Amino acid sequence: MRGEQGASQTAPAEENSRMVERRIKPYQEQLAEDQRRDEQRRAFRRNQAFGLLIFAAAILAWWLFHTNPKWIFPPGWWRP
Repeated sequence: MRGEQGASQTAPAEENSRMVERRIKPYQEQLAEDQRRDEQRRAFRRNQAFGLLIFAAAILAWWLFHTNPKWIFPPGWWRP
């Protein structure tokens, strides 16, 4: 029990708060951070779009394989 004395105390407010930098940043540093954030956001949105397209293609493929083939390819569809 003696070793646990520090564990019962509450943590300082700094450790519980979000990581927020309180200093005023130079303008160039702010621009660089904004550019990095924009690049990351674009990559995230691009990956999100590709993921949704793959998901839609999987649903379409499942539907094609599990539906009645006569509905998709009626008799004589390839002959005029």
